[in-house]
Amino acid sequence: MQRSGGGIPRLTSVTPPQRGSVERQRGAHPRIRIDVTFALLRCVLLGGMRLQPNVEDITMTTQKDFKRLVRGRMQKTGESYTAARATLLAQRAPRSAPVSETNGRKPITAIKAELNGAAPPPADLARLAGMSDEAIKTNTGCTWEKWVWALDQVNAHNWPHGEIARYVREKYKVRDWWTQAVTVGYERIRGLRAQGQRRSGSWEASKSKTINAAAGTIFKAFKQPKLRSRWLPGNKAVERTSVPNKSIRLTWEDGTSVEVYLVSKGRSKTQVAIQHTKLTSRQAVDQMKEFWGERLDALASGVGKAK
Repeated sequence: MQRSGGGIPRLTSVTPPQRGSVERQRGAHPRIRIDVTFALLRCVLLGGMRLQPNVEDITMTTQKDFKRLVRGRMQKTGESYTAARATLLAQRAPRSAPVSETNGRKPITAIKAELNGAAPPPADLARLAGMSDEAIKTNTGCTWEKWVWALDQVNAHNWPHGEIARYVREKYKVRDWWTQAVTVGYERIRGLRAQGQRRSGSWEASKSKTINAAAGTIFKAFKQPKLRSRWLPGNKAVERTSVPNKSIRLTWEDGTSVEVYLVSKGRSKTQVAIQHTKLTSRQAVDQMKEFWGERLDALASGVGKAK
């Protein structure tokens, strides 16, 4: 219908939609969208237009296919869904080149499977580290498995010893001696050193004992030459550095180094940990371990009863 004054006819509900219009307008016929859809489909079938695949549809189809494979493996092997899925993902994942021992990181296949999260029994890690899982968790709050995971996340196996120790101490607020315990244990687990050996290739002996005496008393027994001679007679060790009631470093008479760490266990109980470093052989390690075991017994009998 035209206006009385002539001109362009006004669009009404009976006027066909403009060409190319897809969205429904007020008053438009509900079959417009259907007609346009069929028109596009007819155009595609005739080769005049190519539709792009829907990425979401492809992703969903792929996921459904993968789930079918997982279920099929479950029926075949009796595995749980998680285990079957992890195995299939591992088969799909590209294999990385093996890491050689010469690049500073010996591979340990049992530490953590790449995709299924499997880890070796804690006893294996504790054996490699040279310290029980219970001891490291009690004094640092984490098991060896958690320490290995945390340090691997920052590629600590590529760091020098001092940098790993500093990271453990500052990031996780671990006390000095246990900082060394975590660092040394991690390096042993990662094949960077053998038990009793340092990263430089030199050897070290470690010994510890809990003594029923205050940390201050133990500290004086190490620091003051007169008191030290009572339980460590005939030795001419020279003090290098010390932190009151916490640690002391001595240069031994043969040029090797002795590091003493004190951990207070209360008002009248202290854990004494000794690291005798720069030793030349495994035999020297065994000798100094025996020696320090005897000397700590003598120290305990002089200042209190040892636990």
